[in-house]
Amino acid sequence: MFETRVREGVLRVEREGTRWLSTGWDGGFSEGPVAYNVSVPESWGRTDLASYVATRRERARFERPGPALLTGVDLEHARGARYGPVEAIATAGVSNPAALPMAPSGEPSVPAEEGAGTVNVIVGTTRDCRGGALANLLTVAAEAKAATLMERAGVPGTTTDAVVAACDPAGEPVEFTGSATPVGAATRACVREAVVASLDSRYSEREIPTPSEAEYGVETTERAAVYRVGDRTDEVDPR
Repeated sequence: MFETRVREGVLRVEREGTRWLSTGWDGGFSEGPVAYNVSVPESWGRTDLASYVATRRERARFERPGPALLTGVDLEHARGARYGPVEAIATAGVSNPAALPMAPSGEPSVPAEEGAGTVNVIVGTTRDCRGGALANLLTVAAEAKAATLMERAGVPGTTTDAVVAACDPAGEPVEFTGSATPVGAATRACVREAVVASLDSRYSEREIPTPSEAEYGVETTERAAVYRVGDRTDEVDPR
């Protein structure tokens, strides 16, 4: 599916004529040959992201623009996995976990400063995802990422996770990419293996921090008001 290259802390994922859907800062649908995952330093706090990414691409001698993700994980820990018509590439760090307790306290939490973490996933298929199939592929990838992190790190994600899903407009058309389809099943497997391998690489000499041990992150302790669908909602206390 992809040709990959890393230079100067920038990962380029390349395939001519690809349709992309990104949840990153410059997200949405696009078509083109490349997407990027850019590793940023721990103290990084830039807000002019377009110029920053362009500068990093130029420094790495990657001329063509494309959707870009940003990560606090060193790209030496990037890992890829392939199965059937799908390939996934992940960088995984959990120093800024986003915990979602099922019995929250109801007291608003104070968000901690974001640290050098992030779980970024780029997943692509050689199929042509028609209609909402590419958006659903992104959802399946995010679900697989969350399930893998819950198993390995005790949280469904971090405060800065992002996913890029991609397909080949010239490939065999598919209208469905759910977990029971060949594309969806392969996506789940590839995302799981890539995220696990990246975690294993980054934490090869130390334990994955638990949510309580992590230096940064958030815990959603607020409680939302629940109502029966169809009832009037203007009287519901939103807390």
